Amino acid sequence: MTADLIVVGKTDFAAVNSLVEMYLKRINFYLKFSIITLPDLRNTRNLTPETQKKQEGELLLRQFGDGDYVVLLDERGCEYRSTEFAAWLQKRMNSGVKRVVFVIGGAYGFSQEVYERANSMVSLSRMTFSHQIVRAIFMEQIYRGLAILHNDPYHHEG
Repeated sequence: MTADLIVVGKTDFAAVNSLVEMYLKRINFYLKFSIITLPDLRNTRNLTPETQKKQEGELLLRQFGDGDYVVLLDERGCEYRSTEFAAWLQKRMNSGVKRVVFVIGGAYGFSQEVYERANSMVSLSRMTFSHQIVRAIFMEQIYRGLAILHNDPYHHEG
């Protein structure tokens, strides 16, 4: 299985980029994983939030293959403890899915068409995070989940 993280727009926070790159290297020790960054939409000041979601959704839908298992990071998704998320990852790996695609949307979330295409939704918290910061947080959780599955000493249960 391979996994990708698709994000809408690049981040201009050097610290976030540094963390994302560090965890990307660590994740690739266990799993072929890449990040796909879709371009920011232009002239968004002239777009309603719904129009922006629809245009971003069209870009996202072009990234998904027929057999992809698409997971949206969304506040309405399932919340997991890290060990539960690790088990969730293991289940995906054992299922025969060739590619899992995690998606972090833009500032306004996802279009209805993207929700309809998704196979699953995951929430990192009931709190709201910027769509840029969540990249580093989620990459750390992917790494933590894989470390748990490989019995590496990174994760500690309290």
